Amino acid sequence: MSISNILRTILILLLFIPVFACSVPAKTGKVENRLSTAIKKADKTAFSLNLYRTLSKNTESNLFFSPYSISAALSMTIAGAAGETERQIASLLQAPENIATYHTAQAAFEKNIDSITAKGAVTLETANSLWPQEGYVLSNSFLHDLKQYYRSTVTSVDYTKNTETARETINTWVEKKTRDKIKELLKPGILNSLTRLTLVNAIYFKGDWTNSFDKSTTTESSFFVKQDKTVTVSMMHQEQQFKYASTDSLQILELPYSGNDLSMLVLLPVEKNRISMLENSITPELLNTLTNSLKETTVNVFLPKFTLTSTLRLDQTLRTLGMTDAFDPMKADFSNMTPDSDNLFIGAVVHKAFIDVNEEGTEAAAATGVVMQLTSAMPEPAPVFRADHPFVFMIRENRFGTILFMGRVVDPSHH
Repeated sequence: MSISNILRTILILLLFIPVFACSVPAKTGKVENRLSTAIKKADKTAFSLNLYRTLSKNTESNLFFSPYSISAALSMTIAGAAGETERQIASLLQAPENIATYHTAQAAFEKNIDSITAKGAVTLETANSLWPQEGYVLSNSFLHDLKQYYRSTVTSVDYTKNTETARETINTWVEKKTRDKIKELLKPGILNSLTRLTLVNAIYFKGDWTNSFDKSTTTESSFFVKQDKTVTVSMMHQEQQFKYASTDSLQILELPYSGNDLSMLVLLPVEKNRISMLENSITPELLNTLTNSLKETTVNVFLPKFTLTSTLRLDQTLRTLGMTDAFDPMKADFSNMTPDSDNLFIGAVVHKAFIDVNEEGTEAAAATGVVMQLTSAMPEPAPVFRADHPFVFMIRENRFGTILFMGRVVDPSHH
């Protein structure tokens, strides 16, 4: 029996995203109706929230990741998967039965991102790359799908004899695509001589708030990490027109980015120690109800500056969510990826993310509204949105509601 029948080769998914600064894009152009329909059918909200809920249970500290980036990389594996392996990945992503529709939706949303970026109000870029072993045969249909739907580049490297060179080559690509925000993504040891394929998805984002925070109003303030523990943070402040809603247990604030195509949604529990209750209860239906209830009003906003970085190994998380066979050397079926699929399984899924939220933004007078109304009584004071305790946030594309980034701030003083 040859060693190739005993030691099965490895497919590694590596996902990284830097999100830099506090803002984003301009108005989205019209997307063809059929592409718009495809995007809506392949809604990833349920996947995003399920992934967040699972990750949040593994840590009580800050959390940041891109469900969009992770789903994009996993979507590329669907193009090469078959049988139960394909079914499990598709079920995890809640993809429609017609996988071709799902791939079409992915391509359509990439075009939507292009149209946002073309407006010039924000930088929002995605990139996919495939790194096979030199001489390793990949099926033409798999390569076609990756290039057509995911615009993936394909670059051969030599894992067998020059593992370190392969690692450095991929890391250099990563640094370039993330404008040097992600360095040394691949640590020594993550690749080895049995690695046959590495799939990488990257998303980079930089933009400005529609209404920037005045730096002169940022003050040192207390943030309640726990009910009885505080840290000192730089608290930004402004009173402005925002979309806002509240319930007995929750405040919801939408902070638009320049161009109004993307926004940050901040979910703040009313009570300081109730973030876990929020995390356990949020569903696509609840999120939809909350966002539909948002109304434009003057809000007195206090939001901490924060910078988050995270490196996540998602292998076990994805197994917990039902994607088990892809990691099992005896069960993985990637027969649509390569004729030699008997030797291929996923060895690791690595995700790296970075975000920096601060005061900076464009000065947009057109976004500053003055509401004229008649009143016969003293006007009610503007609601106060004081994020001085743990909160959940997400950055969404507004037209389709796609969650690009999501996280939790427990301690803004910790990077």
